[in-house]
Amino acid sequence: MALKVLHGWKNLAEADRGAAIAHGNFDGVHRGHQKVIQEAAAAARSLEAPLGVISFEPHPRLHFQPDAPPFRLMTPHQLARTLEGMGVDRLYLLPFGAEMAGFTDQDFAREVLFKGLGARHVAVGFDTTFGKDRTGSPDAMRRYGREFGFSVSVAEAEGGAAVGEGQKFSSTGVRNALRAGDPRLAADILGRPFAIEGVVQKGRQLGRQLGFPTANVPLGDYVAPRFGVYATRTRLKDGRQLNGVANIGVNPTTGEVAPRLEVWMFEFDEDIYGELIETDLIEFIRDELTFVDAHGDFDIPAMVEEVHRDAAKARQILGVG
Repeated sequence: MALKVLHGWKNLAEADRGAAIAHGNFDGVHRGHQKVIQEAAAAARSLEAPLGVISFEPHPRLHFQPDAPPFRLMTPHQLARTLEGMGVDRLYLLPFGAEMAGFTDQDFAREVLFKGLGARHVAVGFDTTFGKDRTGSPDAMRRYGREFGFSVSVAEAEGGAAVGEGQKFSSTGVRNALRAGDPRLAADILGRPFAIEGVVQKGRQLGRQLGFPTANVPLGDYVAPRFGVYATRTRLKDGRQLNGVANIGVNPTTGEVAPRLEVWMFEFDEDIYGELIETDLIEFIRDELTFVDAHGDFDIPAMVEEVHRDAAKARQILGVG
């Protein structure tokens, strides 16, 4: 059954209620999040109920910190696709605004989980918080479950060697790894590579003129990884996956732009302007550079030489000729 996305909790059809639900925000769906969803999945099987996941859109941080720098780890589209791959039946993408922000933890349990979604089970993480001023806790959720008639399970902390002894997998850990230029650590926490998805935009086409056509995708609301060059794999809308090398940054040589991904997919030169692509960051190669000669002019030969050197390193990392 395909995933159904529901944008709210009010006036739902009876067929869209009654799920076993994983509650959280799930930005990134990292390995700790996956454990919460597995708890809900076990309950769904036992209850013979659909498996649902709650998330919020926009992310609550945008409501409370509207001027915060971009920090997202995935788009709603990526979230839905990832959850569908995990066997989730329903994604409740709840609008986060003044009403939701004003709910006490009891209000949330009563109005959203009980009255709105008709939850039969709610799975939460060991450190979950919910409700105004984040007063809700796992113990509070258990109490509300008894009051409103849904069972509750609590997923224990999930960690591993990648994050160090006694540390848990977290979205913050993924962001920190990306900002440090360590996509391999980010992938260890996520359970898959961090990926940037976006619509290909037309640029100056300088790369095409120099023999390495790039697809340009704005970073938008994504957390900005360390600016520089990465070995990558890109998926096209037709399912092809292409190895490549990408620069993430503001292009200081040719005039700074909003942060973007510029990916050169090897052995590929097709018109994909306006198409949605998704690019995995596999390994960091070097920091973003400015190519100018002794006179302060754009040094095209030096840039071309460096790009081909980067491509050779990316091919080696990716294990392609």
